[in-house]
Amino acid sequence: MRMVRRTIAFAWLYLKRPFLLPRVRKPVMERIDGVSLVSIPDVLNPVVFRGGELLARTVAASPLADPASGQTGRALDMGTGSGVGAVFLARRGWQVTAVDLNPEAVRCARVNALLNRLEDRIDVRLGDLFAPIPDERFDLILFNPPFFRGEPKGLFDLAWRATDVMERFAAGLPGALTDGGRALILLSTDGDAAGMLRALEENGLKHEPAVRKDYGNEVMTIHHVRKG
Repeated sequence: MRMVRRTIAFAWLYLKRPFLLPRVRKPVMERIDGVSLVSIPDVLNPVVFRGGELLARTVAASPLADPASGQTGRALDMGTGSGVGAVFLARRGWQVTAVDLNPEAVRCARVNALLNRLEDRIDVRLGDLFAPIPDERFDLILFNPPFFRGEPKGLFDLAWRATDVMERFAAGLPGALTDGGRALILLSTDGDAAGMLRALEENGLKHEPAVRKDYGNEVMTIHHVRKG
């Protein structure tokens, strides 16, 4: 049954391909549940590639992304890309720091913060993982990591491929979380999801699936992660 669903999903993607390609590596305006977002050529489109959209909707609806009542919580959107996670976090009431290694992603995320009039709630920084935020602590951390192992072949490929990002992120995560803080990490059956979960466990972190979406050709899961 699983193989049949996968075959149908790939066939459906093939039929959609002519409609999706004009939105990949092109400057386009996307919308997620009424929220407008710009995507530019060297940044992953959060709707076409689905992960950003799934993470955004989880942030909008999940109690795990609800800031503490009466407080302005601090959130980190790691690997922000287009800034989709940061925008939805800010709309939920968080004060957000967004980080990306790709300078084009930093530019895109800043544009989307301005577009949604959230520039007072979103601080976008350029850098590698936790380097731009030394000694800072967050109540909630989002991460949509590169799924595949290997050397990236350009700015656009930074969102897809990395060598040791999973291990370095997992090692730095405990120190970046407040007491009682949590992370939401998006993983896929495409790529090395097991490697990320193993790295989290090796750093004393607990994890459990919070949201699961079966697209037929792949399953995406958002894991709730906290200190052990």
